[in-house]
Amino acid sequence: AQTTLLLVEPPWRPAVLWERVTLTCQGLGTTSDTTWYKDGQCWGQEGLENFTVTETGTYMCDRPSTGRSPTVRASYDWLVLQVPARPLLEGDTVTLHCRGWKNRSVTQVQFCHGDEEVSRSPNRTELSLSPLQLHHSGDYHCRGRVYYEVSGSWVQHKSAPVTVIVHVPVANATITPGPLSHQVHTGDPVTLRCSVQVGSAPVNFTWLRNNQDVAWGPVLELGDIDVGHSGTYQCMATNQLGQDGHCVFRALSPELALEVTPGSPWVTGPPRATSPQVTYAELPGPHRRQRDPSDIYGNIL
Repeated sequence: AQTTLLLVEPPWRPAVLWERVTLTCQGLGTTSDTTWYKDGQCWGQEGLENFTVTETGTYMCDRPSTGRSPTVRASYDWLVLQVPARPLLEGDTVTLHCRGWKNRSVTQVQFCHGDEEVSRSPNRTELSLSPLQLHHSGDYHCRGRVYYEVSGSWVQHKSAPVTVIVHVPVANATITPGPLSHQVHTGDPVTLRCSVQVGSAPVNFTWLRNNQDVAWGPVLELGDIDVGHSGTYQCMATNQLGQDGHCVFRALSPELALEVTPGSPWVTGPPRATSPQVTYAELPGPHRRQRDPSDIYGNIL
């Protein structure tokens, strides 16, 4: 389902007000439908698709058809830890920046993941997470000494925490029960289940019969089956990662050939046109697994 997106330029979070920061709201509807919120309260920027941020706070926008966006925080702190404002995918290289107010010099920098120190350097202000793994998820902050030009001294500061969320594309979709061919008789109940071995929630499922969409959801129930249900079935799992909404990944299951044969000599006549029934369920995630070369990935937007 389409969601409301809040894009920030430059593409870092939190945004810092000593740079020119622009927020853009994207969602269904017209620009005049946009409502902006600052620190949880309705704010006086209604009807604008984008604007330049001039005040610290936490911003969010709303479109009636797609709801409220994720939040973006704007900071004016002496020390700020920034993470890229894009989907952070397993296997990527991600760099966190510890920055002094108005790009003041910073020294004796420490990076912490939760309460654990992961890096310390007299002059390095970046932390590289590569390759990005699920265990990198969590809150990070940095400490450092920021140079005060007026007094000519170095003052110790600690940044606010920033959250790193590692997303996992869907992979290795399978249909159960197997095997790859399945013979049943007319009138038999048939239930097919689609699952993925890994994939950050939410995961959406689409069922295909002879390469045509026929149903949605992880469970496909074919009640009172007849020869009209015969064909080749596949399920396609997709997940949309990150607030920019442009990273959609998919995994196609192997094909399952379903053959329906008459269960008794009294079964005659043309196949009936029946609609599959779908049971919806939510897939918990993410799950960690080494990617398989046979996995099918694609940006389908």
